[in-house]
Amino acid sequence: MNRFDTDYLIIGAGASGLAFADTLLEETDAHITMVDRRDKPGGHWNDAYPFVRLHQPSSFYGVPSLNLGRANIDASGLNKGYEELASGPEVANYFHAVMRDRLLKSGRVRFLPMSEHLGNGEVRQVLSGERSQIDVRRRVIDARLLENGIPLTHERKFHVADGVACIPPNFLPQQAQRHGSFTILGAGKTAMDSVVWLLENGANPDQIRWIVPRDPWMINRAFTQPSGAFYHESYGGTMRQMEAMKDATSIDDLADRMEAANLWMRLDPAVRPAIIHGPTVSMAELHCMRQVRDIVRMGHVVNIEPDMLTLVGGTCPADPDTLYVDCTARALGHTKTWPIFTEDRIALQMIRLYQPTFSASLIAKIEATFDTDKQKNALATPVPMTDTVQTWVVSQLAGTLNQVAWSQHPEIRAWIAGCRLDGFGRAAREVDRDDPEVKAIYSRIKELSMPAFASMQKLAAA
Repeated sequence: MNRFDTDYLIIGAGASGLAFADTLLEETDAHITMVDRRDKPGGHWNDAYPFVRLHQPSSFYGVPSLNLGRANIDASGLNKGYEELASGPEVANYFHAVMRDRLLKSGRVRFLPMSEHLGNGEVRQVLSGERSQIDVRRRVIDARLLENGIPLTHERKFHVADGVACIPPNFLPQQAQRHGSFTILGAGKTAMDSVVWLLENGANPDQIRWIVPRDPWMINRAFTQPSGAFYHESYGGTMRQMEAMKDATSIDDLADRMEAANLWMRLDPAVRPAIIHGPTVSMAELHCMRQVRDIVRMGHVVNIEPDMLTLVGGTCPADPDTLYVDCTARALGHTKTWPIFTEDRIALQMIRLYQPTFSASLIAKIEATFDTDKQKNALATPVPMTDTVQTWVVSQLAGTLNQVAWSQHPEIRAWIAGCRLDGFGRAAREVDRDDPEVKAIYSRIKELSMPAFASMQKLAAA
């Protein structure tokens, strides 16, 4: 058995593991070993469907040291007028470059692909079965909690009869032309992407059936633009969000106020959404999706027969020529949390909502800056993935407490201000703080902060 040592052993070379490693490399002189079951870094991006894109701007995704994209404004398409969204191949190639040109080139990172961690520093090479023992001097970093479930590799929770064509969206471009009708299974961002892909590539809306177990709230992409040119949308959106929180009398009232402020959107104005998992879409994408009229709201799929679709809430007839597109995998599914810093481990989790790479990177900065786990955990309250609006409030509350804690430490404040993964810092830097409209938004946010926080506490406990 081979034996070697390292300062940090990172289990998982996906987006979060790479973001942690990138910052740790910058902030310390540590040696890092990364282990991953895949043959390449980048995690699920290596298995992504071909038409996937980021649903927030490329400019604040990835690792701090290397830009993703050029922050261009799209001049056409359903993202027109907003910052570019990297495609799946772009993101995968970006992470390959991070490993090749940044981490490995440093001489302080060892990457063990096609390997699995068996526990206690023991690693098995998947192909040969050869085992190695890694002696970890400081910590094991578990990046698996932020691993995404994806359609290509997840385990289906429904039965598909022989003769039924049911595929992950990876194969939709090749298979679509062989069928006359399409049924999209699921209501998450993957399902939305699949609907939009069909419509943009010539499918008639009447050819599409959409199985929506629970309607989702969607975040307006205008709210997530990071440049100064969008200050009124981003910081103005924060102001409107805080006003909604301050005035909300219930969870449903909060959702209604978020919608009235044009921050959240729904598929059907007549159907109240039940979930919020953070999908971010443009108004143009929403209008595109609303062309689909055959939307089935009878819960999750149980069984698919050639001429019958069985769901939790009933059955409906099916066209034998239908191509079913399985979009039922849950992306970030961890609604439970664990302490991030323990004696010999770091459990990577979000510490800012819907921002896994920023979170992982800041956790690395905290690890490098402070001495005790008590100090570190005080700056890193885990933020669970959301499901309902109630859980969204709970997660927002945890994230707000983190933000307050970070603001008390000048070194952390300065790091965040200079980190490209901080989606809102750039907008504040690029505007004239003496502009009356900018000053008015900034002052209003300060005025609302305490009342909004108090209201969040009440809503979270409701």
